[in-house]
Amino acid sequence: MNHITAHPDILGGKPIIAGTRISVDHILGLLANGVTQTEIIKEHSSLTEDSIKAALEFAQTAVRNEILIDVKSHRSGV
Repeated sequence: MNHITAHPDILGGKPIIAGTRISVDHILGLLANGVTQTEIIKEHSSLTEDSIKAALEFAQTAVRNEILIDVKSHRSGV
């Protein structure tokens, strides 16, 4: 995961794509909202398919190590 880095002086220490100020959570948000990898790369020329893949791998690793929460009990209206 050499594409991902974090520094307390950049975006408050959020994980970012190395050499950019583009956070992993920004990339995940774009993908979650239906923006394609091609569209992301077109909008952010400093990104590559490998850096987007690294963001996804980083997120997958982070989630794998988290405590699971019963989502049904935390939805509004449920």
